[in-house]
Amino acid sequence: MIANTPKPPYYSVIFTSLRTERDNDYSAMADRMAELAKTQDGFLGFESAREGLGITVSYWKDIESIKKWKDNDEHTKARGLGREIWYKSFKVWIAKIETDYNFEKE
Repeated sequence: MIANTPKPPYYSVIFTSLRTERDNDYSAMADRMAELAKTQDGFLGFESAREGLGITVSYWKDIESIKKWKDNDEHTKARGLGREIWYKSFKVWIAKIETDYNFEKE
């Protein structure tokens, strides 16, 4: 599903990753992080896809909301496990969204 975001400006965190071979409870942690993010102040939505390369884009009201999410204890633990177990490599971008366009067929 495409995230239903408010009128810009708002921010996005773009996370791309290449996984290791082992699951080691990755799926459960990914589901938990998605649910936890939804409870954070300033969270606006997210989109995610994985077909070899994983891409998750989350949307946030402001930079302060992103910083608080990064500092969340459970999220910090998950990031550590990602570096240790789940990811071969990853990259994070933070961008200010100033314009968006929507198209939806009925």
